[in-house]
Amino acid sequence: MSTADFSTVETPIGPFTALVNAEGAVLAAGWTADAENLRQLIHPRLRPAELRERESLGSITTAVTDYHRGELSAIDTVPVSQHSGEFLLHAWEVLRKVPAGDPVTYTEFAAISGRPDATRAAANACARNAAALFVPCHRVLRIGGALGGFRWGLPVKRWLLDHEERAA
Repeated sequence: MSTADFSTVETPIGPFTALVNAEGAVLAAGWTADAENLRQLIHPRLRPAELRERESLGSITTAVTDYHRGELSAIDTVPVSQHSGEFLLHAWEVLRKVPAGDPVTYTEFAAISGRPDATRAAANACARNAAALFVPCHRVLRIGGALGGFRWGLPVKRWLLDHEERAA
């Protein structure tokens, strides 16, 4: 029976919770205080049976706090563990390389993920990403700059994009 640790920290856009495995890799994260909801986003092969609340997750909590204060690169090296098919895993790796302050369109994201005709698959990679912030799906927009969707709400996505533009 596996257990994941979680911690919630206040940010300028509300509570942010991260769940980590025993190795310290982020399994799920988002702007919520509902750790159980985050647990359900984790692929069944990685989903922990139990959750254990911690006051802090050490360097991960520090990275979240630093990012929200303007140190955008603080999230870049936080380890993440997600499970899916080859394309989604690759797309999530690609998302981690999209620079803060320089968002891409879903079409551009599909192209840099190696499948230029797979815009819907690229959008699906964003929708199925459980490790928000650390896999920055908020950096993908519709053609023309429209926000598109975001699990944590469009006001959060707008704040993140504006924050990155100001701090970049």
